[in-house]
Amino acid sequence: ALRAKNVLLSSANSINFGRLVPQIAYYFSAYLDLVSSEQIEMGEKVNFAVPTGNFGNILAAWYAKQIGTPLGTLFCASNENRVLTDFINTGSYDISDREFVLTPSPSMDILVSSNVERQLFELTGRNAEAIVTWMEELKANKSFTVDAETLSKLQADFKSDSVDSETCL
Repeated sequence: ALRAKNVLLSSANSINFGRLVPQIAYYFSAYLDLVSSEQIEMGEKVNFAVPTGNFGNILAAWYAKQIGTPLGTLFCASNENRVLTDFINTGSYDISDREFVLTPSPSMDILVSSNVERQLFELTGRNAEAIVTWMEELKANKSFTVDAETLSKLQADFKSDSVDSETCL
């Protein structure tokens, strides 16, 4: 029935860049809502805490920041699977000896966050060679460590911590 009306539907999971585009708009909208409700003044920076497992929504916040939304720190909130927390805090993405935990927050129960690759691509000045090397290391060794400059850029925008399931609930 939809085909007869020239309508095509698709899904956009968190790997699809098409899903990030409207999420970027959420940050503009939230910012403008804060301004219009007089909670902040235009131009004042706002920090956001984003619970994430695949790094998509928080990556959208980073893109919003890059194109002019006055955002400050992007706080990556994680659960017991804390791979993103450890990565942001150390520069090492290591799942080699990490137990996967099923938690009450299943959208955060991810060990290989596909959008981290996209974020690193941006932070390295779109250095595809570095990204390929890191992703091959992750595939072969279940870990990789970024260089000091990339870690510094990551930590300039992102902070992270995690909580266990009991605290989360």
